[in-house]
Amino acid sequence: MKRLMTLLLTVVLTSFGCAGNNTASNTNAAQGGENARYAPTPSPIAASNQNTVANRSTLPDESTGDATEFDGTAGITEKKNAVIKNVARMSAVRSARHASYDRVVFEFAGAEMPTYHLEYINTPVQQCGSGNTVPFAGDGWLEVRFSDSQAHDGSGNVTIADRERSPNLPVIKDLKITCDFESEVTWVLGVASPNKYRVVELKNPTRLAVDIKN
Repeated sequence: MKRLMTLLLTVVLTSFGCAGNNTASNTNAAQGGENARYAPTPSPIAASNQNTVANRSTLPDESTGDATEFDGTAGITEKKNAVIKNVARMSAVRSARHASYDRVVFEFAGAEMPTYHLEYINTPVQQCGSGNTVPFAGDGWLEVRFSDSQAHDGSGNVTIADRERSPNLPVIKDLKITCDFESEVTWVLGVASPNKYRVVELKNPTRLAVDIKN
């Protein structure tokens, strides 16, 4: 009888231990499920910052026209746009090589496209504030000027940190900002030769693409 009682007590204690382990396991699984449910997602701001990488078109529609020939122009291109909300703030600049042309993309925060003026210039390129001459590689200079625009915020902090670069693409060799003053932003593209170009307006986000033939 004594041995029988001991055996029964052992069985009961073993069963209780298993139940306790199962309860702990279930609790951990439940906590794991909650943790997975509320796990942090990648920041959309961090994802958008990837779009500012130089020498790359990162948005899908920026590859539009790879296989399309265009006539282009070597003259002046200008379009006047009314910016209602004070100024259009430039937020990113990208450059990339395509099948038959090089592309530079100027991106703006918000939906408004500022007035823009493009032309090849043949005088020494100068900084708008100091008047200092800015050297460029290549045999041509394409000036891209935006009115009612800024490349800095209301506190004076620049919104385009990389304000000059040398992408060394087939046509575009240098890319530098020469003015960000009194609501005017000017970039100059130093090119291997003053080939014909075109402009393409893109939406969501607001961008102006400048394509120069190879």
